[in-house]
Amino acid sequence: MTIKAISRFIKTGGALLICVAAAAAATFAQSGSTRPRRVNPAPTAPTASPSASSPRAGQRSPATVDNTAASNTTVNTAPTPRRRANTTPATSSTADTSRAYDLLQQKQYPAAARAAKEIAAANPNDSEAWKIAGFAEMNLKQYEEAAADLQRALDLQRAASQEDANTVDALAQAYILTEKFDRALPLLVIATTRAGAPAPASMFYYRGVAEYQTGKAAEAERSFNAAVKANPKDAASLYYLGQIAFKGGRLDEAISVLNRATVSDPRIASAWALLTTAYLRRAASATNEAKADADYLSAVRAGESLTRQRTDAEAATLFAQALIGAKQFARAATVLEKVTAGDDAKGVTLYLLGVAHSRAKNFPKAIAALERAATKSPDDVNIYRELGYAYEISKQYAKALTAYERGLALAPTDTDFKESIERVRPAVQK
Repeated sequence: MTIKAISRFIKTGGALLICVAAAAAATFAQSGSTRPRRVNPAPTAPTASPSASSPRAGQRSPATVDNTAASNTTVNTAPTPRRRANTTPATSSTADTSRAYDLLQQKQYPAAARAAKEIAAANPNDSEAWKIAGFAEMNLKQYEEAAADLQRALDLQRAASQEDANTVDALAQAYILTEKFDRALPLLVIATTRAGAPAPASMFYYRGVAEYQTGKAAEAERSFNAAVKANPKDAASLYYLGQIAFKGGRLDEAISVLNRATVSDPRIASAWALLTTAYLRRAASATNEAKADADYLSAVRAGESLTRQRTDAEAATLFAQALIGAKQFARAATVLEKVTAGDDAKGVTLYLLGVAHSRAKNFPKAIAALERAATKSPDDVNIYRELGYAYEISKQYAKALTAYERGLALAPTDTDFKESIERVRPAVQK
């Protein structure tokens, strides 16, 4: 194989890595890593105030934990209502409502929910009972039940022209946490446009999530920016802004915002994954080799941080692509070998392992990985291009010819396959 031909193969393979990066990023996204979620732990009950209305949702601390599905969970403090005047006529249930509220303050959430639901069963028009039940269920992370009870409370409040802002806010959160984004959005518009004190960053974040999930990306971007203005270290909102910029092709902006997100909270694996992919994409489009090299090294750093949060095959695949882009081939092979030992290894991961070994000039291992990749993904033309190259440089000309012919059958107009076939056929016929 001539130097010119080898060079063309290496360049072609490098370009293909970006396509593989996009596929890996899509796989990572499908695993659930693209949307940080917020769950509500039990908060400290507020001091009782007989004449006060319920408080707004508490400010969250942006602590993030990735579960096995790669969803990022940003912790938010669940709202706990203060006592307000009962809107129903004075009956024996009023004292019971006070008891349910006291149980809620004492963080006896199951008992509070039971007591409130008993009152609501006896007096279905008692909005306070439904409200207390909903707040207790929020603290128990029973979000479906909370949403139903808080909606009942809000309907009764509105019928009495006594809408309570804190019921609105809590119900909006319950709908977000049950992924009923279309129902959450009107409530969140109310929560973020009230006259008086500005809404907390959490409400703008929730509004942004609801808008994003209902296809209103431009509106979501405004809401996330409002959340970041209120809390510049809001990592989840920064991540969403990075995702919106990335999807819009604004790579410089995406990289800047994602760096801020990872500084604010280095535990968001999806932010590291998207940052790695953004660096890879910008490196691939760079016309200046020095800038491309710098972006590949930045992708390596981001990918390494990703693997501190996740050790699965998708994370390793993305990290390895950054290493290959940075020409750290042996290290990329080491990373990929750890996730390709089992029978469940994916074709794309085995392909990258083959590329890493090939670029490190370890052709026996490259061939072994690429042969496995071909069995996993028999219709992937890139595998046959790389496998044919590894066979040819190892002087296994008959196998190289077969690999090139299989590639040409998949891509009949590919001139590289045609040239490669013509190049190795004479060696096979000798």
